[in-house]
Amino acid sequence: MAGNAGNAGNAGNAGNAGNAGNAGNSTSASGGWFFADRIDLPFVTEFSGGQFIAKQRANPSEFPDRNWSADWFAWRLLIEFIEYTKGLPTSDPGPWTGMPGFTTQDAEIDDLVTAAQDERADALGEILGEADEFVSYFLNLMTATPTAYPHTNRVLQSANLIALYVAMYWKYYYKRPRPSQLCPALLPPIAVPGHASYPSGHSTQAHLMALCMGEILGAPSANTDPLRGDLVALADRVARNREIAGLHYPSDTKAGVAIACDIFKLLKAMDPKSQFQCAIKAAQAEWNWL
Repeated sequence: MAGNAGNAGNAGNAGNAGNAGNAGNSTSASGGWFFADRIDLPFVTEFSGGQFIAKQRANPSEFPDRNWSADWFAWRLLIEFIEYTKGLPTSDPGPWTGMPGFTTQDAEIDDLVTAAQDERADALGEILGEADEFVSYFLNLMTATPTAYPHTNRVLQSANLIALYVAMYWKYYYKRPRPSQLCPALLPPIAVPGHASYPSGHSTQAHLMALCMGEILGAPSANTDPLRGDLVALADRVARNREIAGLHYPSDTKAGVAIACDIFKLLKAMDPKSQFQCAIKAAQAEWNWL
């Protein structure tokens, strides 16, 4: 046991225990006290220029246009579009001349069954990703971001909302049942939307975005032509994925393409000083480098 006596030398380290008094400076995490070096009062109590800053006032004449977020800016353009189209015929033929019928419904469902068997597994990621929004897909395709291309983002968001508005009118007009209501075995991998099938909202929205983006890119050139083709291909793919999911018939997709073209013609015919036309010009300026 005497051998353990050597450990007694370690007892000299006990002198370090005096440093324990420094624990009083530690934060609450170490069980000590924390003393603030100032009183944290709200920012409005700051004093500057001989007075409290809360007494100082800015004087903007109006809410800046650049401060409108893209989604709320889209509502402004939708209101403008509604006002512009007042008085236009709201049933066929009117300005909506290209909508196909859906007389081959049984054959279309057979095609959707085949698509579910052969394509759904591979397309599932995109089906899920595009379920709620796909403006980001168009921005990514153009290597653009909402921050770097704010006016382009505004136009795409506006096209998205306007297309949805028009598509919803026709959905209620035709009241076409969803494919999975007629063929439950299609079992879509996402919730079936709570509105009618014809026309496809995704197809209308995506193809109007492609048309508007093509307008933003301006006159065809060696730089813009490939991008235009990519935009159309993306719109077609978004629409096709809804078919593969069992949510839409091919004729729903075709109707969406036709309506998108009709909407674009109406938007193009608006006054050059309209909000939409000004938004297009501002977006075009963002792509002058092409």
